[in-house]
Amino acid sequence: MPIVNRIAEFHPEMTEWRRDFHQNPELGFEEVRTAGIVAAKLREFGVDEVITGIAKTGVVGVIRGNGNSGRAIGFRADMDALPIEEQTGKPWASQKPGLMHACGHDGHTTMLLGAAKYLAETRNFDGTVYLIFQPAEENLAGGEVMVKEGLFDRFPMDRVFGMHNWPGAPEGVFLHAPGPVMAAVANLEATITGRGAHGAMPHNGIDPILIASHVVTALQSVVARNVNPLESGVITIAHIEGGHTFNVIPESVKLRGTARWFLPEVGDLLESKFKEIVTGVSAAFGAKAEVSFTRAYPATVNEPESTVIAAKAAATVVGESRARPLPQPTMGGEDFSFMLNEKPGAYLFLGGGKGEGDAMVHHPLYDFNDDILPIGASWFATLAEQVMPRG
Repeated sequence: MPIVNRIAEFHPEMTEWRRDFHQNPELGFEEVRTAGIVAAKLREFGVDEVITGIAKTGVVGVIRGNGNSGRAIGFRADMDALPIEEQTGKPWASQKPGLMHACGHDGHTTMLLGAAKYLAETRNFDGTVYLIFQPAEENLAGGEVMVKEGLFDRFPMDRVFGMHNWPGAPEGVFLHAPGPVMAAVANLEATITGRGAHGAMPHNGIDPILIASHVVTALQSVVARNVNPLESGVITIAHIEGGHTFNVIPESVKLRGTARWFLPEVGDLLESKFKEIVTGVSAAFGAKAEVSFTRAYPATVNEPESTVIAAKAAATVVGESRARPLPQPTMGGEDFSFMLNEKPGAYLFLGGGKGEGDAMVHHPLYDFNDDILPIGASWFATLAEQVMPRG
């Protein structure tokens, strides 16, 4: 079947939900309004159970189908926004200064709500569907918190599935792949402490700004000259902070950045080289360095059988030609990885691109494409009916 007819009927409602979420963004673990609306709608739809307060603002809905097979699957959507000032100028733009749904989590939440409405009405499956509305995907690892708080113990499921909109792919095209699809993530921090001095008398000091410049340059050699060219790794220094005026060499400089990789051995290499370079270069100039390499998210790795299942449902909804292999993994990170480390499952991308000039996620001009709402909701619904068929 293509897009589910019943879901297509309430596409206008879904658009209203999505734009309301978009106007009222909330940061991770602060999604009180969003979670409240989600829970209220699940109850309105007739979902069998609605559990709130998991990982502070997380919500789980339970829908039982017709039959007693004992099978169960989980569907996950994230709810949080980002600290970005929106520049779209849309009528439904964020009403909160400095906050916006710049990654499409408003759309993910809406698609899962759409699937919930349909599945609660029809129950054309034999098993249990768990609807996981997760807080704090952006940098705060809400997925890990849900797992640690017993998500899979309280809601025993055989597989778990998730999906992310992707403006870089054509509207309505699903992208899938077994194995790694998103990278592991680490947060990098370093404080280089030298000795402050007058800017006109640098010989009296140990200049941490000069040292930081050498460190940033040296770090570019890690991937270029230490990682196998057939493997992937990234080290990016994205923030340098030091000094406060024109003619004073500061006492210290802070660096912050990110590292990304797929293979565990590459992650270990990036960590050791980052620490060696920062401390070694600093010592060579007579300075001291405090360094941290904090692993945030593991790589998002799809289980092969679950990927086949997810791709089949995608092809059912959009057609074989529009359910395509993912050309290559992305170095972006995703805390759905914590769930995939516990349960077999798969994470797909759903294209939302309209053409040239589409803003990518995490950009102030980005907005979710409402035309794909019934496609994503139909994918979740189709998965339930295909994985747990009646009779």
